[in-house]
Amino acid sequence: MLLNYNPRHCLPSAEDLPDSDDTPVDNELQDLIPHVLKDILALIWEERMDWYFGVDMGIYYDPENPTEVIVPDGFLSLGVPRIIDSDLRLSYVLWDELVIPTMILEVVSQTRRGEYTQKKEDYAKMGVLYYVIYNPLRKRKARLEVYQLNNGEYELLAGEPVWLSEIDLGIGREIGVYQGVEREWLYWYDRQGKRYLTSHEKAREAQQEALQAQERAKLLEERLRSLGIDPHEL
Repeated sequence: MLLNYNPRHCLPSAEDLPDSDDTPVDNELQDLIPHVLKDILALIWEERMDWYFGVDMGIYYDPENPTEVIVPDGFLSLGVPRIIDSDLRLSYVLWDELVIPTMILEVVSQTRRGEYTQKKEDYAKMGVLYYVIYNPLRKRKARLEVYQLNNGEYELLAGEPVWLSEIDLGIGREIGVYQGVEREWLYWYDRQGKRYLTSHEKAREAQQEALQAQERAKLLEERLRSLGIDPHEL
C-alpha cells in the first residue's frame, strides 16, 4: 500500500532516528518467533528482492510527529527493496519507504503491551492490512488471531492456517524444532496447506537425501558384485 502524502525533504531519515524504543523484549519468544518467519521467507522468496521483514525494528509513521515510533515484534512490507545499501536498514521510516507494512506480528507475553487494544487501533489507523497476534500463554482462547483491515476496522479471519491473499501465503501454528527448542512455532504455508521448512530443516532434509543416495549406490554396487560385475568397469 503506497502512502499518499508528498515526500518532505526536511523530515529526518532513518540515520537520524533511533532504530527502536530501547525497550528490551521480556520473553525470548518475541524475538525467536518472528525470526522463524523471516528465515523461511529468505528461502521461499530467495529470488525476490521486493520485500522486507523487520524484527523488533522501529516504524516511524507520522510525518507530523516524526519522532513518534512503534516497535512491533515483526512486520512484513511488500514492494520495497529488500536491501537498500550495505549498511541495511536502521529503522523503517514511512516517509522514506512510502510503503505501509502489509502485515504486522505481535507476540504476547506476561507483560501486556496493548496488543488487543491500543496497538490494534494504531495499526488500523496506519492502514496495515493484516494484523497477527500470537499469544502462547492462552490455554482456552485461540492463541493465534489474524485480522484483516476492512473499511478501517479489523475483522478476524477464520481457519488455520489462515490464508493471506495479498501475501500469497498462509500462516499457522505447528510443533517443530527451531534452534534446538521443540515447541509450537508460527510457520508459513502454501495454498495446499503444506508447511514451508526452515533453513535448518531444509539442510537436514538435503543431508538425509544425500545419505539415502549413498546407501542406494552402495546396495547397487553390492548387487553388481554379487552378479560378478565390477561396477568400476561399467
